[in-house]
Amino acid sequence: MVDETARTITLVVVDDHPVVRDGLRGMFESAPGFEVLGEAADGVEGVDLTTRLDPDVVLMDLRMPGGGGVAAIAELARRGARSKVLVLTTYDTDSDTLPAIEAGATGYLLKDAPRDELFTAVRAAADGRTVLSPAVASRLITRVRMPAGAAGQSLSGREREVLELVAKGTSNREIAAELFISEATVKTHLTHIFTKLGAKDRAAAVAVAYERGILG
Repeated sequence: MVDETARTITLVVVDDHPVVRDGLRGMFESAPGFEVLGEAADGVEGVDLTTRLDPDVVLMDLRMPGGGGVAAIAELARRGARSKVLVLTTYDTDSDTLPAIEAGATGYLLKDAPRDELFTAVRAAADGRTVLSPAVASRLITRVRMPAGAAGQSLSGREREVLELVAKGTSNREIAAELFISEATVKTHLTHIFTKLGAKDRAAAVAVAYERGILG
């Protein structure tokens, strides 16, 4: 039987909460077979630290002021980083999980994962194996099995209104004024629309919507 602790796995922790970073560092440094090389408070710093220290695994939070996790994951992939990214967050919505995995995350766990499960996940990620929490795995399976067009049917009434205005070339500011909502709310609706339609930008979302008969 292979001794999993024989190999020391190096990590970088990226999270905007100092208490979380301290907790993760303490947890891994108290267990054999792990070494935390450094910590970062946002995605931009996380990319720089990962590029410099070249850890086996990056524990990446998603929502962080100053630079989110999805953008950081995509940037590491663009740079061809060797490090595997394991998302560790409190969010398991489609608008969080799908972009992170599409950006190149090796795994996705929630912060309430038991200690031993986290250790096992980090070892698996270091070996290049995909690790998903049960809740996230269920969401992805549902997404994959969703019939063509079903995603469009799940758009809310407000999301359809936003998409119709996008199709007319309306800016976020103009959409906000038209619908009496904030620009931040418009951006949130767009994020949900992109996720539900499997689109990466406004033009793709409109094209998919016309193709599926959601618009026009």
